[in-house]
Amino acid sequence: MKTVIQNLQALATSSVRTDALAIAEAGYAAVTIDRAIEKKVRVENEQLSIGEATYRLAGRRVFFVGVGKCAVRGGRAIGTILGDALSSGIVLDVSATDEAGIPKMEAYVGTHPLPTEVNERASKRILEFLSDRREDDLVIMLISGGGSTLLCLHDTPMTCADETVLFETLTARGAPIQDINIVRKHTSRARGGALAAAAYPAEVISLIVSDVPGDDLATIASGPTVLDSSTVADAQAILEQYDIPSSAGIAFLETPKEEKYFTRVTNTLFLSGQDALAGMQEEAAQRGYATHVVGDHFTGEARKLGRAIIEKLHSSASRTALLYAGESTVTLGTHAGAGGRNQEMALAALMDVRDDELLLPFASDGHDNTEHAGAIADGTTRAHADEKGVSAEEYLNAHRSYDFFATAGDALITGYTGSNVSDLIIALKN
Repeated sequence: MKTVIQNLQALATSSVRTDALAIAEAGYAAVTIDRAIEKKVRVENEQLSIGEATYRLAGRRVFFVGVGKCAVRGGRAIGTILGDALSSGIVLDVSATDEAGIPKMEAYVGTHPLPTEVNERASKRILEFLSDRREDDLVIMLISGGGSTLLCLHDTPMTCADETVLFETLTARGAPIQDINIVRKHTSRARGGALAAAAYPAEVISLIVSDVPGDDLATIASGPTVLDSSTVADAQAILEQYDIPSSAGIAFLETPKEEKYFTRVTNTLFLSGQDALAGMQEEAAQRGYATHVVGDHFTGEARKLGRAIIEKLHSSASRTALLYAGESTVTLGTHAGAGGRNQEMALAALMDVRDDELLLPFASDGHDNTEHAGAIADGTTRAHADEKGVSAEEYLNAHRSYDFFATAGDALITGYTGSNVSDLIIALKN
């Protein structure tokens, strides 16, 4: 069976590491978008069934729009299931790996995590694609993480460079994704309910893959099919909160507020960190661990969370597995090197982890702000660091988690997975 983790054999040097990696693989498998679509979506007797809901296909045009890190794989799966019932579609993803060969669909590859004019052109094309829909049309949308960056369509004079500065500043100052995406909604004509408004008066089914703590549908990918309750004033208040001047380079705009655009829109939480946790819990139990899902929407500073989880492991019984889903933050100093929140969490945990303990935080999309998905913190990692002469404390203080794990050799590598729920954490006591 093909594994998601590309360096699994190199990392699996102990029984507890083998267990942790198998549990991670189970988490990845549980949120693979094409598998989820094959399980939850079917066509029978000219009817489309998604879970318990059914939709008429006979005599109507059916369209597909996919945006985010699941768009290409999800689009291919939906296209296969719909077959001749699909009129046409369009997908906008972050990876070119599988872009070709999706029948009846235009495929675009945008940039991530920072926007460029490529994203703007693709976003404009999506709005054009939706603009001539009729009342009897059915539009199926698949919305997933990465969609905020991809769906950038500014008003002048704002540019992608302006949004990049804004995003990087908010991130560096520790703003949670909820605050960041309120600002994003009010700086793009393709976010904050805009895709639903563009598809009006067609019926819209929006299948949403959550990558945010708490699974707030209005926050995921900046809610392109969800009626937005926030306002420009809210976005401006967030900038004030983080001491960011509302300069001439930021062009705020209001999101669609007319309820008519959303009366025929069904927004469904299709996949989330809960699905990954269920898969991980089952695998851990099969491997003989007393398994506890401690949190399904963790937030907070990555380094503090890492140390708190290790502290909890200290007081846990042998053969305990603690599982978490959510998203942490990293507050950067004036100078910071390369890294990601999962690697920073692992590096902080390495300061306190004992020889019978292991922490593995990782990104479900396979990209922890670098080509590393995450990293392992255990006694073996500490031994590798000693051999290479790298100090966990020194690299943590400089926010150079990527460099540390690249040198020690204990990073998790998957490439883009084609899925994107939350970040995930596996903590094991052997």
